Amino acid sequence: MCGITGVMIAGDGPVDQASLRHMTDLIAHRGPDDDGFFFGAGVAFGHRRLSIIDAEGGHQPMFSPDERVVLTYNGEIYNFQQLRRELENLGHRFKTNSDTEVLLTSYLEWGTDCVNRLRGMFAFAIWDTRTQELFLARDRLGIKPIYYSTLPDGTFLFASELKSLVAYPGVRRKLRIDALEDYMTLGYVPDPKSILDGFDKLPPAHTLTIRKATGQQRMRSYWNPDVVTPAVGDEQPGELLERLEEAVKLRMIADVPLGSFLSGGIDSSTVVGLMSRNNPDPIETCAIGSDDPLFDESGHAQLVSDHFGTHHRLRLASARDGELIDLMADVYDEPFADMSALPTYRVCALAREKVKVALSGDGGDELFAGYRRYRFHMMEEELRSRVPLAIRRPIFGALGAIYPKLDRAPQFLRAKSTFEALARTSAEAYCQSVSKTPDSVRLRLYTQKMHNRLFGYHPHDRFKKLAAEVHGAHPLSVVQYIDFKTYLPGDILTKVDRASMAHSLEVRVPLLDHKFVEWGLRLDPESRIKDGIGKAVFKDAVRGLLPDTIIDRPKKGFDIPMANWLRGELAPELAKLQNSERLLDLGVFDRKALSKLVDEHLAEKRDHHTSLWSLIMLDKSLERLDVSYS
Repeated sequence: MCGITGVMIAGDGPVDQASLRHMTDLIAHRGPDDDGFFFGAGVAFGHRRLSIIDAEGGHQPMFSPDERVVLTYNGEIYNFQQLRRELENLGHRFKTNSDTEVLLTSYLEWGTDCVNRLRGMFAFAIWDTRTQELFLARDRLGIKPIYYSTLPDGTFLFASELKSLVAYPGVRRKLRIDALEDYMTLGYVPDPKSILDGFDKLPPAHTLTIRKATGQQRMRSYWNPDVVTPAVGDEQPGELLERLEEAVKLRMIADVPLGSFLSGGIDSSTVVGLMSRNNPDPIETCAIGSDDPLFDESGHAQLVSDHFGTHHRLRLASARDGELIDLMADVYDEPFADMSALPTYRVCALAREKVKVALSGDGGDELFAGYRRYRFHMMEEELRSRVPLAIRRPIFGALGAIYPKLDRAPQFLRAKSTFEALARTSAEAYCQSVSKTPDSVRLRLYTQKMHNRLFGYHPHDRFKKLAAEVHGAHPLSVVQYIDFKTYLPGDILTKVDRASMAHSLEVRVPLLDHKFVEWGLRLDPESRIKDGIGKAVFKDAVRGLLPDTIIDRPKKGFDIPMANWLRGELAPELAKLQNSERLLDLGVFDRKALSKLVDEHLAEKRDHHTSLWSLIMLDKSLERLDVSYS
């Protein structure tokens, strides 16, 4: 795992070496083992390496035998041994045992179509002097990041993290208004946007080719999760476990110590079980528990550890982790409001004490419908399918408007959100269900100036567009597709990439092996939720591998008691928020509305912890980025 940077200027003059080296140094945490640079005519690459495979032979940037093509690459190609044999049969010869050389040779043989043959996680750039083109590519699921920008003078920049790009001389750091609205709604800035105007993320499963002479850019999608093609038929639990085991074994190839996260949930427990089945020695596992019993899963993790005989280590999260708040802004660059980033950062630090590579169970909930919101959405969808929107919107809209918001009431009494959901289209309702700050709160927070600048934009516009792309798919598959395009790369994978790379730890995600994802999405959607239970087919598949108590227990997310923390140890952060001139000077947020939000939460009149955490992280991030509004 590594960090990459690059600059391409107009003309063939020299790239400023000091600037590129500084950009690369800023992401040294992604690759502390080695660095390397390429400086050509008008093009330059930087690289920071975390050595995992062939530590001696995988130095980057790497050149083709004739030195006319150069590569800088972040990631792992899990099928590199198979590709190497295929390329050797085509006449190619190799000097190293690295997947880097296999990737470069794949490009030499198959050109930009090489991405279709890669099985892994990657973000890479290739400068080809033969075509005078710069080629960028990102893996299918968006596990590895790549940011880019074209400056007014034609200079093209790219890097693994935003902090490298904004360090380039003369860069303007202007707030992107629709991205701010996305962030306040979702808690992250979804691809392809960034929080800064003029800076973008290459979307998952896309390539970008830039012709140097003209600056012309061609973006191409090379893969898409298929949720429309009819299901493969009856679910086959045995085949599911067999396919997942193959993905796990591929991700156990490493020349360095390897272990796994173990939360005690079904996904990470399954990964640990399959690793144990394929390794003669005990697996190194680690977990973060909570000092609040309502949020603590450490007992379940210990049960799984005992079952498989792992070497297990545990640490507890507490309100003292609030000390990490300022650090989180540095780790994520953009505002990022997933509160589980704090324990994720801690578990990555714990893992790195013993291993250099860790496997995780991320992706299982998105692939097999494990989130509670999927079940609620399907119940609402049943009614939406029976009553036309023209009837639902006025009736349920009125009920939603007058029904009180009962944060502290039992679940069955909290009907306000259900009424509001039934008054919307399916995509609009799903967007609201995943919102960190609902429309009613967010719109109250904004100044009139902000409303005017949005020009009617709403983040559910993207959800509606994505739903239209898979028109005709099963309603459950539609919202899973939306998550694969938004929440998974924008939140889950971003969280793990930045937290792990901050500790120079490589994290591999077997449940997001693209071949396994393709097969899993072809299973009958009805097999994912049965009798109101999510992940039914997955649970059937792992019964016998895991203890029944792990399989049948209710799902609990990787959460922390932030609502209470903000009324206790972290209350001073709310005082800072109320008086943040940086945030208020943007002209985006209304001072009185912000103070009311804080006061209601502290007085326990309402639970606004998700909105307030979003604002705290926004404030910290904008300070680090030194962003201007205009």
